[in-house]
Amino acid sequence: MSRLALSAGLALVLAACGSPSVPSDRPSLAATTSLTPGEPSPPPQAQAPPEPGRPFDAEAILAAMRDSRRPGGVPAALQQEAIARSVAEAIWTIDGGPWRTIAVGASCGSARCVLELAGAPGGRVGDDAWVFDVDPSSGAVELVTADLHALPGDLVERLDVMTRAADRAGLLDGLVLASARWLPPPEPDRFVLSYRSGDEERSCARDVTLDAARGEVVRTTSTGC
Repeated sequence: MSRLALSAGLALVLAACGSPSVPSDRPSLAATTSLTPGEPSPPPQAQAPPEPGRPFDAEAILAAMRDSRRPGGVPAALQQEAIARSVAEAIWTIDGGPWRTIAVGASCGSARCVLELAGAPGGRVGDDAWVFDVDPSSGAVELVTADLHALPGDLVERLDVMTRAADRAGLLDGLVLASARWLPPPEPDRFVLSYRSGDEERSCARDVTLDAARGEVVRTTSTGC
């Protein structure tokens, strides 16, 4: 199912709630350093991202399923409290706040179903999309993919600065940041930043996994470079 299919689903407006503040014992999001003229700037400090959380309950997920306006809606076989509870327990957001809207869609085969949910709070760079494999007969729910781009714009900018500062080999020289996504628990402090040299199909592409709490690049994959 495409992301376009998800966007056709009903946007379920949820009650807004404030993002929790970052605990004072976590690293600062901005380095404060006194420099003398001509002295090179030090790399930025490791940054602790917002505290992730699971903002939904079974009732909210069931309501989104029932109210979906996707053609065919969500099959009744999936509208079970146990399934909705498992889905709610699996979905995290970067700061623990709810999405402003939920778009939901599903399709079923002879025995199993694919359930997709997407959304984002306001003021974010992208949106989050979660895909689950569901067995309606047993109520078993398995996470297939989590593609999480609902990040604050200022956080993306700071992650870019940190990633480039950690690039000792200059692998990102001449590349531009195309997108950023975060990894849910058990890796909530890790982000994948995608860099590209251009829009061409075979242009250089590097995906960098950053540990933001430590300010370290833990993995780099490249194609066409």
